[in-house]
Amino acid sequence: MDIEFESLANVADQIKKKTLSPVELTELMLQRIASLNPDYHAYTTICEKPALDQAKKAADEIQKGHYLGPLHGVPIAVKDLFQTEGIPTTCASIVKRNWIPDHDATVVQKLKEAGAIILGKLNMTEFALSGYHPDLPVPQNPWGKNRWAGVSSSGSGVATAAGLAFGTLGSDTGGSIRYPAAANGVVGIKPTFGRVSTHGAFPLAYSLDHIGPITRRVEDAAILLQTIAGFDPKDNFSMRSAPDDYLGKLQSGVKGLRIGIDETYCATDAHPEVTSAVVSAASLLEQLGAKIVPVSMIDVLEVCPHWGAVVAAEAAVAHQDMFPDQADDYGPVFRATLEAAASISGADYSKARLAAAKTKMIFDTLLTDVDLLLCPGSPLPAMPLEEFPPTQVLPPEAVAAFVGFTAPMNFSGHPTISVPCGLSSENLPLGLQLVAQYNDEALLIAAAHAYERATPWHTYIPTQLQS
Repeated sequence: MDIEFESLANVADQIKKKTLSPVELTELMLQRIASLNPDYHAYTTICEKPALDQAKKAADEIQKGHYLGPLHGVPIAVKDLFQTEGIPTTCASIVKRNWIPDHDATVVQKLKEAGAIILGKLNMTEFALSGYHPDLPVPQNPWGKNRWAGVSSSGSGVATAAGLAFGTLGSDTGGSIRYPAAANGVVGIKPTFGRVSTHGAFPLAYSLDHIGPITRRVEDAAILLQTIAGFDPKDNFSMRSAPDDYLGKLQSGVKGLRIGIDETYCATDAHPEVTSAVVSAASLLEQLGAKIVPVSMIDVLEVCPHWGAVVAAEAAVAHQDMFPDQADDYGPVFRATLEAAASISGADYSKARLAAAKTKMIFDTLLTDVDLLLCPGSPLPAMPLEEFPPTQVLPPEAVAAFVGFTAPMNFSGHPTISVPCGLSSENLPLGLQLVAQYNDEALLIAAAHAYERATPWHTYIPTQLQS
């Protein structure tokens, strides 16, 4: 396998053994980005000089025996809503085109402290909603020309799948880590709410926003999550409890685990091939030693019609210094959301929060009887862009139907992981999602790793990049 498609863990091991130079690896990745990014639009900003400076520093430290861990000298990239000191943070919007922060987001600071090389900032939907600004390029899915690349963390998914970084960071407010992971055939973790600091990440909806990794392997996601997780006093929602040892429990497997599945829920508003792949994954997990338990998850869909109201109301707060004064600079999708915020009443918002509390209770109750829940990571394979145009304003009922496998876990805050579980009849990736109790990312990671090791999907290279 070409080095650009190697796992982060394997590359880290070579760097640790000094058989691979961080400088040479970073130069290779920058050359690859220069060659492919004009076609795939994964990056908004390429940080060539800072990346090479970081790589030279890492190489010097490692040569002197000061190895910091598995991210030391490894080239990665971050979504363009994370503040980066001295580097533009545009949120893929004309509104923020001139914003150059004077400090790093907490997650970026942690990556730098771990010795990671920041290759650049990754493309996204405007301000992390569902639509792109009409004046800016749209990320292209390497699995198919003019195919959907996922929603807001789309650049993170594309960069990971196309071998333009060894791991990336995204954010997830209603599915924006899990959709790009499923659409691009990679791994994405939405941790427990508050497990990873959102300080320095421009908010979409502060009560729903989560930050997590997107990688090509489950172990790689564990490495990134281990680095960025932890308490941050600068984040009002940050959890004080210490993160688990994700890598230490990686090989725990699924033997004896009780995994719940609701096949009716898995088929609701989902493509039949997605449902079939998820049910097949459940069967394989059973062969690996898990016990598959029928459960009822359908009630969690009740929260989905409230998702748009919460996002609009909380986005209006985040944008109050820019909207409506700069209304003409926004793209049509995000502008429509901010305009809709004016019609959302206190009663509407209160109903949404009550629905969120009920959703959390449903998941908490289900997860007392089973260890994990299983469902699709996305209802569809990557659709043609003409079916979901980059500037399309979706009606509330369409949004509610689309976020049925993702938004409930944003409202409840439960951790989830999305892993590849097959290919469609059109040779497009399909995604499987696992859900765990609060703070049990280690169990998610171990179960997903066991499934990954028993399947070939993580080894597949996107169609357009196959030699």
